[in-house]
Amino acid sequence: MAAAEAEARGGEAGARPPPCRFPGTLPKLGQPGRPAGQQDGDVAGHRPSYFIGKEFYFLIVAWCVPCLVSLDTLQEYCRKEKLTCKSIGITKRNLNNYEVEYLCDYKVLKDMEYYLVKWKGWPDSTNTWEPLQNLKCPLLLQQFSNDRHNYLSQVKKGKSVISKDNNKALKPAVAEYIVKKAKQRIALQRWQDELNRRKNHKGMIFVENTVDLEGPPSDFFYINEYKPAPGISLVNEATFGCSCTDCYFEKCCPAEAGVLLAYNKNQQIRIPPGTPIYECNSRCRCGPDCPNRIVQKGTQYSLCIFRTSNGCGWGVKTLMKIKKMSFVMEYVGEVITSEEAERRGQLYDNKGITYLFDLDYESDEFTVDAARYGNVSHFVNHSCDPNLQVFNVFIDNLDTRLPRIALFSTRTINAGEELTFDYQMKGSGDVSSDSIDHSPAKKRIRTVCKCGAVTCRGYLN
Repeated sequence: MAAAEAEARGGEAGARPPPCRFPGTLPKLGQPGRPAGQQDGDVAGHRPSYFIGKEFYFLIVAWCVPCLVSLDTLQEYCRKEKLTCKSIGITKRNLNNYEVEYLCDYKVLKDMEYYLVKWKGWPDSTNTWEPLQNLKCPLLLQQFSNDRHNYLSQVKKGKSVISKDNNKALKPAVAEYIVKKAKQRIALQRWQDELNRRKNHKGMIFVENTVDLEGPPSDFFYINEYKPAPGISLVNEATFGCSCTDCYFEKCCPAEAGVLLAYNKNQQIRIPPGTPIYECNSRCRCGPDCPNRIVQKGTQYSLCIFRTSNGCGWGVKTLMKIKKMSFVMEYVGEVITSEEAERRGQLYDNKGITYLFDLDYESDEFTVDAARYGNVSHFVNHSCDPNLQVFNVFIDNLDTRLPRIALFSTRTINAGEELTFDYQMKGSGDVSSDSIDHSPAKKRIRTVCKCGAVTCRGYLN
């Protein structure tokens, strides 16, 4: 944990200023707006009764109000007002703790190096200049140095941003960039933590941006399964299941559906694209180790959402080697009607984004829209020469209009390699020009493809 020595420094550089206090920010007990029973030091007095002027009211039904303020901001308010709140981690024991959150600036005075420190849980107004010898945060110091170097390397003429006094101080532009990178790093870490809290599969999710200052998407919500739009019903309980003792050798769910079991003994897919996958479901008597339960177990690989350097925005790369014909991830999102998809498609094309996946295994009634709701697949980029293949999957929901979409590797994918699939790929695997509908009703603005493949078709749609 990054920390700074806080020795008794009196009026020397780095002495801790007292937290700012603003009298009157909290109403006194009995005044309008003050929750009845709330004591000094309480941040959230969610009580069922209130004093409003001279009138006293009781709230019969329990209630709560979602807070839109970030945790750090709440902690800063607490420390400003010397308030404690266990629910956000501020107690009497750590109320006056000082931990280095990030470094903001640098200067040299009388041959001594100083860094401007942003203290975790404290507002910017309490930032202080600390001598290097007091800082015990080697990782943050290294990040500061790296960010400074990266900024200067992006400038054609380094002299235009480097001071003339032998680097004794940073130019404002450099310091501003370093602070933005520090804040971005914190925001991406929080997003990464949130993604891993929400996901329900074994594989971990990492986030990385070494390209620009872009932070987490502001209008994206992580989900693990289809989210039906209003008016659409998804049946998630099978009506029957197998009674096999060994599904690999007996007449199992695929045979009942008239197809072959999709996997071999190594859990690799062995059927050609276009053939549906029927996995064992919740009604089946076989256990979780059944060889016909692959997609339902979710992603087994650790993946990284990363910022691409070729202008394609975010992308996904694997952090582990993936064998050929292995299940990688499922494509999930909001299930909408094809009519609604047509309307949204016009809007997305104007923005140059593509997140619509038609569920056209047997009919063309529904589409998956992963623009706002989705999982890691939301960030997988298109390629005209992809390493992932689409398959239709049926598990508990056997409605042929609503298959689940699974992505399998077409070849061995090495750790660090970006994952891609063809946005024009159907569940049948057909990407021929005849399969693409260019009728006047569906004619849209064409999005230029940036995949860089030798076989690139030039457009995403």
